[in-house]
Amino acid sequence: MKASRRSIIVLVLLVLGIGVANQWWSGRHQADLGARLAALAQPGDLHMLSSQTCAICTASRLWMERHRVSFSECIIETDAACAAQFEATRAPGTPVMLVRDQPQLGFDAQRIIDTLNRAAPRS
Repeated sequence: MKASRRSIIVLVLLVLGIGVANQWWSGRHQADLGARLAALAQPGDLHMLSSQTCAICTASRLWMERHRVSFSECIIETDAACAAQFEATRAPGTPVMLVRDQPQLGFDAQRIIDTLNRAAPRS
């Protein structure tokens, strides 16, 4: 009975330790992505077409603000030019990230970094 109880405690501590390590690693990875994207993105490089009811848009905006990434944003429900730009992309939903005018559905920091590295800088 005593050995079984000790095994359960060890197992719980091991699981907790793995969870903490995973959270730390994820935080470091996000911080690294944020720093790389902030260093690459110049004003005008990133424009987010978003919607008032889009939770991913909100999460993307907060992520970019937290990591001090230069970007602009418009809301399709309140801005006719934004709605027209969104319609022109033929995207099924928001957010649509315009990365140096190249549309990308959703928000993926690594994909944006890759696109900025490949795309010609804005003049």
